Amino acid sequence: MPTVGYLYDPIFLEHDWPGHPENARRLEAIMNVLRERGALTSLEALPFGPASFAQLTALHSPSYVSRVYALSERGQGRLNPDTYITAASFQAAAMAVGASLAATEAVLKGAVQRAFALVRPPGHHAFADHGEGFCLFNNVAFAAKRALDDIDADDDYAWSPAAVRNHRNARPERVMIVDFDVHHGNGTQAIFYDDPRVLYVSIHEYGWIYPGSGAVDERGDGAGRGATINVPLPSETGDFGYALVFDEIVVPAAHRFRPSLLLVSAGFDAHWRDPLAHMHVSLAGFARMMRVLCELSDALCGGKMVVVLEGGYDLQALSFGVLNALRIMQGNLADIEDPLGPCPAEDAPVEDLIATLAALNGLK
Repeated sequence: MPTVGYLYDPIFLEHDWPGHPENARRLEAIMNVLRERGALTSLEALPFGPASFAQLTALHSPSYVSRVYALSERGQGRLNPDTYITAASFQAAAMAVGASLAATEAVLKGAVQRAFALVRPPGHHAFADHGEGFCLFNNVAFAAKRALDDIDADDDYAWSPAAVRNHRNARPERVMIVDFDVHHGNGTQAIFYDDPRVLYVSIHEYGWIYPGSGAVDERGDGAGRGATINVPLPSETGDFGYALVFDEIVVPAAHRFRPSLLLVSAGFDAHWRDPLAHMHVSLAGFARMMRVLCELSDALCGGKMVVVLEGGYDLQALSFGVLNALRIMQGNLADIEDPLGPCPAEDAPVEDLIATLAALNGLK
């Protein structure tokens, strides 16, 4: 059974704005379900601390990091109408980055095989010079940058000497990010748009939904051309459509790219009950996605995988989505729970679209 770590701190609950969809109740609900099901007892709690200013400014501009800090020191404010800041927000966001960095270190050094960073605020809409879409700092981008040795480690965590010695030179040359949050990860895409070392695959609802980016012709720039793959899907795409995306696009893209580390931006807002989207995915559908990702990490990365929490705004779908993901990461495929069942409405037909997207990306 793979050893799986998790990263969580109560500070993540202090970044909170009652009435906002991205509030503390999201992570509270997750942790309550994990405790009720006894899921934490079989996981390794990984140590971490807040990212330093030097680490934060290795990806984000110093002026932007300073702005977030100043707004947080002021007590509250907004980066834009969607994205709030409170007195605890800078500390929570720096800890979320720290968790992503520590999760990556733990996996690369062999302390655990896989890790799930249970963090908020989320990150994949954060650009180098600004945040939006509920996001302050781009957690999964920091994980990728740390894996590629673009960000210095700044920790003294007690990894075993043998693990450090055996994995000291195990930095990957290529990292793959799979983002199945229902909203396009525009910040992550922008950060790696010209970087051939990072394959970014985003599967998202496209059309009248934030942020409006993520068209199929957004494929990277310069040396990174082809290392961005967008899978824009119509509203009402369900389990079958997502299964086709993973089988026809994600899996062959991964085998072509051959990453040494798999990162996952895990948003559970494509669920059919989510109030901010219009998709038909069930908890069983999310479980299948995670199973495919674990199989890819086993086949290509020696099992090394880091999952970072993004969105998901129906509390039950979010909580059980995370519970199922952790069980699958441990190799437990028998105890998947779907108390909400399949979407009662008919799915949009997407077979022809997915075949076209696969062909446009040279995967057929």
